[in-house]
Amino acid sequence: MTKTNNLLTFENVNYFYQTKTAEIFALNSVNFEIEKQHFVSLVGPSGCGKTTILSLSAGLLKPSTGTILLDGESKIDTKKIGYMFQRDHLFEWRTVWKNITLGLEIQKPKNLDQKLKLAEDLLKKYDLYSFKDTKPRSLSGGMRQRVALIRTLALEPQLLLLDEPFSALDYQTRISVCDDVYQIIKSEQKTALLVTHDISEAISMSDKIIVLTSRPATVKDTIFPNLNGTTPLKKREDSQFAGLFDKIWRELTNEKTTKKA
Repeated sequence: MTKTNNLLTFENVNYFYQTKTAEIFALNSVNFEIEKQHFVSLVGPSGCGKTTILSLSAGLLKPSTGTILLDGESKIDTKKIGYMFQRDHLFEWRTVWKNITLGLEIQKPKNLDQKLKLAEDLLKKYDLYSFKDTKPRSLSGGMRQRVALIRTLALEPQLLLLDEPFSALDYQTRISVCDDVYQIIKSEQKTALLVTHDISEAISMSDKIIVLTSRPATVKDTIFPNLNGTTPLKKREDSQFAGLFDKIWRELTNEKTTKKA
């Protein structure tokens, strides 16, 4: 098989799921690629299947038809996947260090010492080392999300799946944490797929935005923001930002109108 620079590929992916009363057609011939070390966002109407795409990417679900490739392989190695959820899921009775190393305790990798050293280095690099023996309740919302991200990075995943990880934060904290998470992911040269309802977030963080239709979802548009700025906050100042926001907003609003019609 020819190697490409794509880490994740969806080829004509369809997905159906069964309820008590009907079979639901969730995804309709979804096609996209995510290149290594790129940050990609999924946007679309509520309930269109964004989280289903994350679950398929993680190997938690299997496509009804079509092919999903992770680094060229159809069998998804779940150890290559890192997941960040809407909530940080930190255990309040464990210290920051014990939370970060939880995944390592469970996996018990052969190179445990090397991974523990990586976790320690990440704590130092991102200004959390002095909090390693404290409990999560003493951290701000932004710090908790950084701890959650470092916990994921300590397992050295190839692909990070981010399921609205900033949605529980207030607006000001959310902007700050977007900058933090973006810079950590870029600094660690990771590949990320973000699901978000926030158009501004998608535009400011992404190398590529995949716009989905209503269910059954298919790819309606692919947008490459290419904005100036070293951080998401700075990218919001680019003169093209408002035009991109308006374009995506109109595409999503048209989906809602079409669905009602």
